[in-house]
Amino acid sequence: MRHRPPRLLPAQALTVLLGGLLAISLPASGGADSAPALLQRAQALRSENTALAARTHNALLRLYALDSRLAQARARLDGLTAQAATVRRERTLTAKRLGIARRDVATAQAQLAARLRDLYEQGQTDPLEILLGARSLDEALAGIDDLNRSARLDRRLIRETRAARAHQQAVALALARRSATLERLRRDAAAAASSIATTRAQHAAYLTSLRAKERLNGARISSLEGAAAAAQAKAATLVTAAPAAPAAPPATGGARTMQVLATGYALGGSTATGLSVGWGVVAVDPSVIPLGTRMSIPGYGEGVAADVGSGISGASIDLWFPSDSDARAWGRRPVTITLH
Repeated sequence: MRHRPPRLLPAQALTVLLGGLLAISLPASGGADSAPALLQRAQALRSENTALAARTHNALLRLYALDSRLAQARARLDGLTAQAATVRRERTLTAKRLGIARRDVATAQAQLAARLRDLYEQGQTDPLEILLGARSLDEALAGIDDLNRSARLDRRLIRETRAARAHQQAVALALARRSATLERLRRDAAAAASSIATTRAQHAAYLTSLRAKERLNGARISSLEGAAAAAQAKAATLVTAAPAAPAAPPATGGARTMQVLATGYALGGSTATGLSVGWGVVAVDPSVIPLGTRMSIPGYGEGVAADVGSGISGASIDLWFPSDSDARAWGRRPVTITLH
């Protein structure tokens, strides 16, 4: 956007400005609220935000790693909890089976006792009595076989029921040990998951604080840049001029003319005299044109020598323009200026 040049600076205002410039004996560095100082503070905050961005990135990667570890720890805890629940169900079933085995043993023992009692009551517990009481040899052998077969069946029943009870007792003991191991592992997994969750919460809070700091710095940067722009605009109002005058005012009194080479520029910042750059601020070689000298520049307007530059030597001047397009339009041209 092209800036419209301001109107010509009144002679009274130029006189006041000239007096202020001549009173400056050393280059000023600008106050704490000057545009360069505000922009410097904004740049420092940008550098701080760059460092904060790197720390935020590292904290985010650490948070992702903690999320992965926490998911693994919770999956392990869930697996151990499920195994412990399975073992509890197996222990309950084994306890029932052990109770059945114990009842079977008791039943077998009761049946054996009843059979022995019946044999005693019938008088058929002694093989000799069976032989003497038999009416034939076949009857005697059959009676002895029945007695032996009954004894074998009783022993087998007792042996099997006791083996079943012993097996269920061993299974119950193994399940109890496994349950204790799983419970210990489950407690360890729960503690590990809780520790990781606590660490993750701390890193999340740290990441939130970094992001909040970045946002705060961003708001301060915007505020400082706005203040710097306002300071530059305010400084620009100290020196005003109109668009190109048709011709330089005729020299009167002590005025003199000089042929110079004038170059347009559109940089920001402060001048060597401490004045912010603006329309009408002219950079000169102080050995040719003293600082504070007022001048009329054909095609530009009124100006004042308020800045110096390493590239300005002899009969050369630099004219400030509000935009690069205005400065390029002026370019570099010879003009005859009138010094007051």
